[in-house]
Amino acid sequence: MNQTSSIGAERLQRRMARGAAFLGSEVAIVCGAMSWVSERNLVAAISNAGGFGLIACGAMTPELLDREIAATKLLTTKPFGVNLITMHPALFDLIDVCTRHQVGHVVLAGGLPPTGSIDKIKADGAKLICFAPALSLAKKLIRSGVDALVVEGMEAGGHIGPVSTSVLAQEILPEVADKVPVFVAGGIGRGEAIAAYLDMGAAGVQLGTRFVCATESIAHANFKKAFLRASARDAVASVQLDPRLPVIPVRALKNAGAELFTAKQREVALSLDEGKVAMLEAQLQIEHYWAGALRRAVIDGDVEHGSVMAGQSVGMVTKEEPVTEIIASLMDEAAAALALRAA
Repeated sequence: MNQTSSIGAERLQRRMARGAAFLGSEVAIVCGAMSWVSERNLVAAISNAGGFGLIACGAMTPELLDREIAATKLLTTKPFGVNLITMHPALFDLIDVCTRHQVGHVVLAGGLPPTGSIDKIKADGAKLICFAPALSLAKKLIRSGVDALVVEGMEAGGHIGPVSTSVLAQEILPEVADKVPVFVAGGIGRGEAIAAYLDMGAAGVQLGTRFVCATESIAHANFKKAFLRASARDAVASVQLDPRLPVIPVRALKNAGAELFTAKQREVALSLDEGKVAMLEAQLQIEHYWAGALRRAVIDGDVEHGSVMAGQSVGMVTKEEPVTEIIASLMDEAAAALALRAA
């Protein structure tokens, strides 16, 4: 290692120190929770490689989550976390499962934490991470006792908000990065972007799309091929059909599955009109649709009719490679970028 690269590596280590210490990992790179993808094999591989893996609970029952955490523990002794969806009807039972397994970090996604959930998660010492799609919400979450935040922009895959990562980072980091660790996510595919957000005050980053084609990922070969063929503009956001049925947009690769989702929205909206379901049940039906559509693509390989959720960084996924190599290349790129700034 020459002097320039050594300087970059040292700068990178200093900037990631806070995030890595918070996570208990070697580097402050979190793998986003991707349903059916972020399971025991990928989670353990990322944690073993020095990053921080997250189990995507999604629509799992407490029994399934219990087995997934236990299986992950057999594959790694390194820290990993669990991502829970706030609208899950068995949320508090899922929290109990995490507590029994002494999961050190729990992420709540999909909306504001329900009453009592923050205290329940933190009661036994777990650290709580929440998503902050706006500055006002970031401040509210910090006042509520959240230990860290994820700032995720609309470039991300899966469920997204309306604002880009770069704008959210500029808005939120200067205001709250001194109070809690903030991890930036959405559209990050190379180390140069990691370096930029670290320089802006981020404690670390979260990436999902970049890890889908890892050798250790169980995603179907067809799913991985779709990623390798895609460009940034192929990852598009779903459209809300009925304003009376709030639907969080989902970013995925263009295919016939988008038409199926339109039909599902019509079906659920009609049920609402007829009084057959309440709003929460309607939203849960949409969530279950996405879980099923994603499974068809990830596990069964139906990339035409299933949901191929991907962020706009998908164009930077060019080959299937081990997690260790993905993390190493990201770190090398980030260190090189920081070295150039120091020159």
